[in-house]
Amino acid sequence: MVSGPPVAKALTPVRIEEELRASYLDYAMSVIVARALPDVRDGLKPVQRRILYAMHELGLRPGSPYKKSARIVGEVLGKYHPHGDAPVYEAMVRMAQPFTLRYPLVDGQGNFGSIDDDPPAAMRYTEARLAPIAAEMLADIERETVDFTPSFDGSLREPTVLPARLPNLLVNGASGIAVGMATSIPPHNLAEVCDAVVHLLDHPDASVEDLLRWIQGPDFPTGGVVLAGEGREGLLRSYATGQGRILVQGKAEVREVKKGRPAIIITEIPYQVSKAALVERIAALAREKKVDGILEVRDESDREGMRVVVELRRDAQAEVVLNNLFKHTPLQCAFPVNMLALVDGQPRVLSLKDLLVAYIGHRREVITRRARYDLRQAKERAHILEGLRIALGALDEVVAIIRSSPDADTARQRLMERFPLTPGQAQAILEMQLRRLTAMDRRKLEEEYQALRTEMERLEALLADPLQVLEEVRRETLEMRKAYGDARRTRVVAAEGKELSREALVPHARVVVTLSANGYVKRIPLSTYHRQHRAGKGARGTLVREDDAIRHLIGADTHDTLLLFSDRGRVYALKVYDIPEETARAARGTPLANLVALGPREAVTSVQAVSGVTGDAFLLLCTRRGEVKRLPLSTLAGLRAGGLVTMDLEEGDELVAAQVVGKEDEVLLVSQEGRALRLRVEEIPVRSRPAGGVRGMRVGDGDGVVALEVVAPGGEVVVVTAHGFGKRTPLEEFRTIGRGAQGVMVFPVGEKTGPLVTARVIPSRAEVDLVVVSARGAVLRMTPEEIPLHHRQSRGARVIALEEGDRVASLAAIW
Repeated sequence: MVSGPPVAKALTPVRIEEELRASYLDYAMSVIVARALPDVRDGLKPVQRRILYAMHELGLRPGSPYKKSARIVGEVLGKYHPHGDAPVYEAMVRMAQPFTLRYPLVDGQGNFGSIDDDPPAAMRYTEARLAPIAAEMLADIERETVDFTPSFDGSLREPTVLPARLPNLLVNGASGIAVGMATSIPPHNLAEVCDAVVHLLDHPDASVEDLLRWIQGPDFPTGGVVLAGEGREGLLRSYATGQGRILVQGKAEVREVKKGRPAIIITEIPYQVSKAALVERIAALAREKKVDGILEVRDESDREGMRVVVELRRDAQAEVVLNNLFKHTPLQCAFPVNMLALVDGQPRVLSLKDLLVAYIGHRREVITRRARYDLRQAKERAHILEGLRIALGALDEVVAIIRSSPDADTARQRLMERFPLTPGQAQAILEMQLRRLTAMDRRKLEEEYQALRTEMERLEALLADPLQVLEEVRRETLEMRKAYGDARRTRVVAAEGKELSREALVPHARVVVTLSANGYVKRIPLSTYHRQHRAGKGARGTLVREDDAIRHLIGADTHDTLLLFSDRGRVYALKVYDIPEETARAARGTPLANLVALGPREAVTSVQAVSGVTGDAFLLLCTRRGEVKRLPLSTLAGLRAGGLVTMDLEEGDELVAAQVVGKEDEVLLVSQEGRALRLRVEEIPVRSRPAGGVRGMRVGDGDGVVALEVVAPGGEVVVVTAHGFGKRTPLEEFRTIGRGAQGVMVFPVGEKTGPLVTARVIPSRAEVDLVVVSARGAVLRMTPEEIPLHHRQSRGARVIALEEGDRVASLAAIW
């Protein structure tokens, strides 16, 4: 017979877009279900489950000899996991690393890597066996507690999930990247999780907030500190929704080393941070001068534990350096929380309660299936024992039947015909050893039968009552807690802000802030200005244009708040560290309008540095015409760069001075024509912010108040004129006068001296320097003793030698 040509099969056309979509979805689901995401019941990915099961099958139980890792990897590859050997070994290594898993499941021997990101040795060099706690993951697996499925080639069977007496998903956490989704579950303390499970068993309606009474938060294997943002609310949101972020810091403290030199000692680092990378980052910041004050970084870690020493300069502010390390290095980092796991083969984001409920449900199923298996086994054994009891009751007849039978089959048949026996019972009688006929063995057989009857009754009661099943879950959970529970490694502390504030990163330092008439502001270190002698020309303090002049110079700490008062009666707040720092003394500065919202043609007439803008103190305001008012400083709470109105001004008047005062203080008002008035603060009424003032000092036409100073008993008042003349005068020469007076002579001004520019009160024996600033930017720093001490009526002496056409702009006291 001649065969014809082969008949071609009909092909069904398929659009390439549909084929790509179907193939990609198949790939995506394979990655999600079979590779990247853990099962909510045992907290394991497929490769981890197969590794543990293969080690169990190899007999690598706790206490048994170690086997080469290559042998284990080969077993996993050949039987259950047909992928590359490197991923399998990597997964096994991670389960053996104490800095990766809170409770390692593999007991490794050899180099399994380090927290410095050192790679593990090749699998042919390392050995492993199951850790003791891993036995709890596999407990009862032979008792039909979980389903098995054919392996990849159908030759073997593997478990779809492990019995997992350990709540592994929560205590060891999980991380993995699938297609279009990722999981990131932090590890927790076993004792706390067990307590939460027991609480949930006793109170099924418990909320996530209730459960957080038992679970404080993540407990990382590397320790560290969890900053619970907004108290516990930040953690509550993460655990209630299954998504969020947790801020983690390393454990560091400041100590003194090497003759009192401060150092930061780091003993714990955040989870999944490489210590070597952290040390290198700190060293790089020191080299690049991004964090000032670091001399040396040393890694002194040994077998006793971690120890990284960051040695600082003696003048460094250790807390500020530490805050900068938190800001610019992985010493503080955010751990993303995305509690995504497979539930019935589908990925789901779960809350803390959902995870615990799923674990309890799994354990309930395992215990139920185990009870069914045990009951079946007990019934089968009891059935055999019942046959043996019948045989022992008629022993002589049984022996006679067996002796008279030509073969075993005949004997079995005759026994079944003579006694009510099943084939299995008859076979057991035939296989019974002669030693079992002794009185002792007969008694043991009876005891075994009665014990089986009792066990069957217990198992039947357990299966009939779901509450008993839950009680069994509770009992085993408490056993886990007792056997493996330990103390927390990670502290959880409340943190109102999730990020470090700018204030925490800026070191305290004394600086000088200058403000020009055209609104240019800058800050430079106080040390930039060196002390000079009276009558000197001063140093060039800034570059000014012909139409500009220095108006204000004030000494402050970088953490102080500057209160900027304008001629229109408004006040603005500005942090000193927010003012750009200039390295060159003669730099012009930054426009103030870039930092605060000054109005058009609004000028700053007074600047005060305070450590806060709230409290029981008062703010005393004074205008050029001598109007004064008192305002509680607390009314400026929440003051921002947008400013607030502090005083209602009469037409043609302007605010010129402000001081923070106490109720018992006295103040000195000084006018440009050389008059001074001393009065009590309590005489000045307290008014609301929008209100105007009352008459404080009576000034004549052409005169005006130029200074408002708080009186320091036993101190001195220093005055300086526009042409550079000045003097010191004891405050005791100024008697207290009532509000509304003209005051007494403080300096006889004239054409040679020019009008008074300002005045400053110096407390007795205070460590203070005076800084005279000219309109053209000359700055002269001196001690108060450089300025001569004279009576009120005296003209004083020249304080600064001015260039032709220049004049004194301000006088500052630098503490």
